[in-house]
This record gives sequence, C-alpha cells and structure tokens, in this order.
Amino acid sequence: EHMMFKGTPTIGTKDAKRDGEIIDEQERVRDAMRAEEAKMRLALRRGEIDDIQKPENKTARYRELEAEFKALLEEQRKILVKNEFDRIYTTAGASGMNAFTSNDMTGYFITVPSNKLELWTWMESERLLRPVFREFYAERDVVFEERRMRTESTPLGKFQESLEALFWESHPYGWPVIGWPSDIPAISKAQADEFYSVYYSPQNITLILVGDFKIDEAVKLCEHYFGRIPRGKKNPPEVVTAEVAQKVEKRMNAEAEANPQVDILWHSPAAGHPDGHALDVLAAVLSGRSGRLHKSLVLGSEVATSAFAHQMSRKYAGMFNIGGEAKDPNKPGDVEAAIYVEVERLKNEPVTERELQKVKNNFAAMAVRRTSSNFHLLVQLIQAEGTGDWRTINTEIPSILKVTAGDIQRVAKKYLVKENRTVATYTRKEGAAVPDDPALAGLSADQQAVVRRITSQIKAEKNKERLQQQFSAMEAQFGQADQKQQGLLKIIMVKIAERLAELSE
Repeated sequence: EHMMFKGTPTIGTKDAKRDGEIIDEQERVRDAMRAEEAKMRLALRRGEIDDIQKPENKTARYRELEAEFKALLEEQRKILVKNEFDRIYTTAGASGMNAFTSNDMTGYFITVPSNKLELWTWMESERLLRPVFREFYAERDVVFEERRMRTESTPLGKFQESLEALFWESHPYGWPVIGWPSDIPAISKAQADEFYSVYYSPQNITLILVGDFKIDEAVKLCEHYFGRIPRGKKNPPEVVTAEVAQKVEKRMNAEAEANPQVDILWHSPAAGHPDGHALDVLAAVLSGRSGRLHKSLVLGSEVATSAFAHQMSRKYAGMFNIGGEAKDPNKPGDVEAAIYVEVERLKNEPVTERELQKVKNNFAAMAVRRTSSNFHLLVQLIQAEGTGDWRTINTEIPSILKVTAGDIQRVAKKYLVKENRTVATYTRKEGAAVPDDPALAGLSADQQAVVRRITSQIKAEKNKERLQQQFSAMEAQFGQADQKQQGLLKIIMVKIAERLAELSE
C-alpha cells in the first residue's frame, strides 16, 4: 500500500537510471544482511541472545552492512523528488488521495475534477504498469512503527490482537492486517515484488468511478490506459482454509490500563449469506441510544456506561460483536451477564412490530443519506465489491425490509450460543490512571487528545443534517477500519449520537 505512492521511473526521481542502479545495489546489501539475520535468529533459538532487534545483539558484519546500506539511502535521497505523485494530482485540482488495507482488500481513492479524468487514468495505470518501490526498507520501518503505535503502544491493542487470534482458530483472519512484529522486519523487496505480481494484476483489480462523467468516454479512457497492463501470470490463490466449527466457549482475561469492560464475539456468516441481514437488524435492535442495550444496561440497571452491538460480514466469514464498559462498582462479569439476559430475551420473545419498523426505517434513512455524496457512494461500492458483488448495494435495503421478528429469533438461536462465542474481560491494571472521560479509557494520550478535539467540534455543531452526514460517513468507514480505528469510530459516533439527541430535545 505504502509503496504505490512512490512513483514510477519518471515520477519521483531526478535520475531514473541511477535510481534503478541504487535500488539493485540496496538489494545486494540486503541479501547479505538477511544472511546475517539468519545467524542471529539461530543465536536467539540457542539462547545466546534475547532479541535480534537490539543493536548490541547484531553481528559485526551486520553493522558494516547497515552502514553501507545507509550510505546508499543517502545517495538515493539526493535524487528523489519527494511526494511528486501527490504534487501532480494536487496541481491539477485533485484532493483526498489516500489508501487503506483491510482483511479482504486494499483500496486507493482520490477526488479529481471531471475534466481531469484522463489524468487519473494515466496516473493510476502508470503506477500499476511501472511501479518503483523506492525507499522500500524505510517504508517497511514506517509500517513497523505504525504497528507499534496502533497496537503495542495502546492499552488494549495487543489484547485485541490476541482476542482475534483466539477467535479465529484456523482462518487467516486470525492474522493481524498489519502483520506480526517478527514478520514486518523480515519482509524483502523480492517478496513484495512477488506479492505485487499476483495481487496487483488486472484480473484482481476493480476500478470504481463515481461522479459527473460520460460513461462512454470513461470506458474508452480506461481501456486505452489500463489496457496497457498485461494480464498477470498467476491468479491469486483461492482461500481454502475455512474456520473450523467452534465447539466450546473460549475466554480471555486481561489486566489493562483501561476501564473494566467485556468484549464478546460470535462466529457469523460471510458477506452475501441470507442470514447476514437478519443479524444486521438484530444488532440495530440492540444498539444506539434507543436500543435495548442502552435502555437496559446504561439507563436501567446502570451496570454499564456504554454498550454496543455490531455484525461484521467479511468476505469469507463473519463476526457478531457485543460489548460494554462497566460502571463502577460493577465488574465486567456483571455487564456480561446483563448482555446475555438481552440475548436470551431476543431468542424467547419476538421483537415488537413497532421496534422492528423503527430499525428498518433507520436503515432506509441511512441508505438515503449515503447517497448524499460521491464519497459515501464510493465507500459502499468498495465494501460491496471487495466482499462479494457491488450490485448488493441495490438489494441490501429491500432484503433488510423483508427481515421478520421470526428471522431475528432464528439467527439469535443459531449463532448467539455459548459454544460459538469467545469472551474477553478487561479489568483495570493496578495503578492505572482513570481519564476524566470514561469513554477515553484504553486510548493513548494522543488519541484522547484527538477525541477531545473532535468532541468539542461536535458539541459546537448545531446543524443536525451535517452531524447525521458525519455519522453516516463514519458508519460507512467502520467495516474498512482495523480494530483500533473501530474503537475510535465507536467513541466518536456515540458523541455524535448524543449531540443529535440534545438537538432533538
């Protein structure tokens, strides 16, 4: 994902010939460094060193090679044109260039003026046809630092990663999207090249255009420019490892620098399965300020300060998630027990017609709001195509409107059972500080600052329509976000919902 912004042989460098030579020389040095790394891993297995990342554990030859590699980097940086790819777009009036990687897909998106459509087709096809992975190892280190920041430097990051690994027993979804800490530093450019040749081939790419353009003209431009890219020699391998049926409840207990809380995961079907929409409606019945969890756990028994439910349908398998944060002096177990009461109620008592219709109306209203901007439409198309078929955006609401109270009872009985769940309970680590806002517990200082800033903006906003659009945008992004980002989105979405409630009074 990062390397695709580095340019091409003609974009991003002052001297393409020397740039290519330096990259080849860097790989020669890196091959020698990998041989030394193999020696260090052997020393680690023998107990001679405790961590191959520590400078003092590196071999003398490795340090020599590091110095040689650094010199090559410095020479390359003198001929680089930093961010030229972005500058070309920006000069042409484009904005919002970004990318994301989730469990099922990687996506790149940007907004360009209608009269710059040909520029877009040339730029995007050019970087697919002739990518240059400049500063590969420097960017690899950036990814490692991103992992450290998002996962290892946050109170719940590592625990959430452990929870996913526990939940997914056999499916590759158990691997973190960003990678394991020992894998990232070991990735070579040759491995990245091989990955690129398989997964970035035309037969595995979907172009999505949303906005004001003429279809015939767009098709001709795409055929002209993207048609230059030869078909890949290999198709991406089929994912054949399916998740094994869970037979017993799994539990994980952790002490963290966060407020006491519980997170419960159940296995659910993949995107496109007919039960998915019933689970979406079930989650909506439980969630929100007018949902059952808030009414029962937050306003009723006051066992929790917040609670949520969400159905996440991925391409190959799904996950139904319910969680809540305990209100002092209650414990995570108290919240968990209260959640199960509501789950059993769904199994034994049909949802009322009034409650069901309210949820369906909300889904229909959200669908309308999602057509309010090109970006909202783009996100929906990316999500739908990445997990199955883009056409499902036309059938989603009709399918949801057909969900019955009986369907909700049926899927609750089928999926929300003890032997199908994995439970994580988090208790406050002794000596951990309590933030002023309990909702910020579990976030780093930087993340708390971001949420506080956004919260102040939300509180100052008086336009309900604008707030609703922001809520819809975040909801649309939720499925693409990693677990930590989802945690932040949940907090901000709750703040928006609270502000909307205030404005409605």
